[in-house]
Amino acid sequence: MTKITTATPSRLVVTIGLCFMVALMEGLDLQAAGIAAVGMAQAFALDKMQMGWIFSAGILGLLPGALVGGMLADRYGRKRILIASVALFGLFSLATAISWDFSSLVFARLMTGVGLGAALPNLIALTSEAAGPRFRGTAVSLMYCGVPIGAALAAALGFSGLASAWQTVFWVGGVIPLLLVPLLMRWLPESQVYTQQTQVAAAPLRALFAPTTATATLLLWLCYFFTLLVVYMLINWLPMLLVGQGFRASQAAGVMFSLQIGAACGTLLLGALMDKLTPLRMSLLIYSGILASLLALGSASSLTGMLLAGFVAGLFATGGQSVLYALAPLFYPAAIRATGVGTAVAVGRLGAMSGPLLAGKMLALGTGTVGVMAASAPGIVLAGVAVFWLMHRQQRAAMV
Repeated sequence: MTKITTATPSRLVVTIGLCFMVALMEGLDLQAAGIAAVGMAQAFALDKMQMGWIFSAGILGLLPGALVGGMLADRYGRKRILIASVALFGLFSLATAISWDFSSLVFARLMTGVGLGAALPNLIALTSEAAGPRFRGTAVSLMYCGVPIGAALAAALGFSGLASAWQTVFWVGGVIPLLLVPLLMRWLPESQVYTQQTQVAAAPLRALFAPTTATATLLLWLCYFFTLLVVYMLINWLPMLLVGQGFRASQAAGVMFSLQIGAACGTLLLGALMDKLTPLRMSLLIYSGILASLLALGSASSLTGMLLAGFVAGLFATGGQSVLYALAPLFYPAAIRATGVGTAVAVGRLGAMSGPLLAGKMLALGTGTVGVMAASAPGIVLAGVAVFWLMHRQQRAAMV
């Protein structure tokens, strides 16, 4: 039988702090392509469809990265796989900065995505297992808050003028992760839950569809897919959409900064509310907020209105995403937890990859910003229903 322990306060603080730093750099890189998009398109004479492929290449890499990273972590340990992942995305962020044509850009973004994808399930597993069931939602929210803050830093580089050369944000996003690697090797503790487990699942992917976990697995996949479709469509395309509507590039970066500040606030606020609100109220709050923000982004015409709409979009879209990351570990035992989280993240990355491609295709057909936002609404409704069912099921299980 596996003995489950909660980390000591100092161990928990170190785990959350180091994982937060990795999440910070993950957030910076995820926003980097959107911030660098205008300069990148000009430097390589890329059209909107080619930019869609550059956005989606990084997200495509996240898919196998999350899937394989989760399975390897359940077999070889969370810490070891996380360190390898950080080194990988740091190296290929540097490779993005020195790319010489469209093909090299796509390959560098793809491999950066593999590293980023493998890191996230391990960040979630390390943080949730260090915190234990009682503080899991809060701990994961605190760690994941690093992602929107990192993205806000990327946006700040954009509107401050420090990233006037499109490569700058990728230099920053490559050097700092490589500096983090020795810190992780020296100070990051391995998960006690992982080291104390007595057996490793022989077929972790098959175990996800055991009678006790199959329904949760499918519902998690559904809400991850549609929520991340909207989040990544906004992260990647919103700056170019705003420039196309007549805003200056610095103003567009300001809207992205507002979006990421909203995301940081939403991550903390919704994480804190997760254990306090009923499942119906929580799912209604998140997904009605996302729908309202999409409507506002499609209709706002002034900079002030767009800044406010961006803040609300970040508050609910990325904040809701952090709730999903805190929710997923609750449905899986330790032997398959990283695999379960990793596969859900991988399916979410399919949605994340589909969002920029869908938006690029619709814009090429002339639907405009409003059409892109409206097309996202049905998936958001489905995701809201799935989150309600999952939270209701978890609440009932906790009462038994």
